[in-house]
Amino acid sequence: MIGSGSLENPTYWWYVARSRLLRSALGSSIPAGAQILDVGSADGPSVNWLGDRLAVDIDPRGLPLGGVCARIEALPFADGTFDVVAAFDVVEHCRDEASALSQLRRVTRPAGVVLLAVPAYQWMWSAFDVRAGHHRRYTRAGLRRAAENAGLDVERATYVFASTLPFFLAARLLTKMNGARGDRVRPLPGFVERILLGATRLDETILRHWNLPAGSSVVLQSRKSPT
Repeated sequence: MIGSGSLENPTYWWYVARSRLLRSALGSSIPAGAQILDVGSADGPSVNWLGDRLAVDIDPRGLPLGGVCARIEALPFADGTFDVVAAFDVVEHCRDEASALSQLRRVTRPAGVVLLAVPAYQWMWSAFDVRAGHHRRYTRAGLRRAAENAGLDVERATYVFASTLPFFLAARLLTKMNGARGDRVRPLPGFVERILLGATRLDETILRHWNLPAGSSVVLQSRKSPT
């Protein structure tokens, strides 16, 4: 069982920054008192900003008390159960993308919100993707198209981690040059993590008002038709 890297390193800079960036980009779409389903909850350390939610994950180690162990392709809930359904860094793990997105839409109430996050750019594919069990990476247009094909109305699609994209590019290049196998997330020197976290503050500020034209991840906000 591979499991999420956040289970071993919940304070790693990327998880901390991811929480802030997701909240900046998507937080305003969550109504007060919403019933929320968090699919892929093993990354809980970076999605606590969602608030009270029902957690679902294929890996029981990532489930809080009361969570449900299930696959995204077979969610054990009735149609139209939740106001908000979030799947952050999940869909890229699914061989059948259409089935996964269909399930997310199915359990969402009419006019409810579906939130997604995925890794960006197929040309950034590396041993890390292989080890993580990814089937693909996305462009913003590609994720938008997948959501629309699933019958969702896209309200926002943007890249995130724009300010740290050069870091990711360098890391992927070194991985390929050195033939690395894509080991688990390892802590960086403290000063490096502080620099990277500081850089993502710029993304965080911009995302409150505008979309970013590039970045190492894509996030999307969509809505199920009210009828």
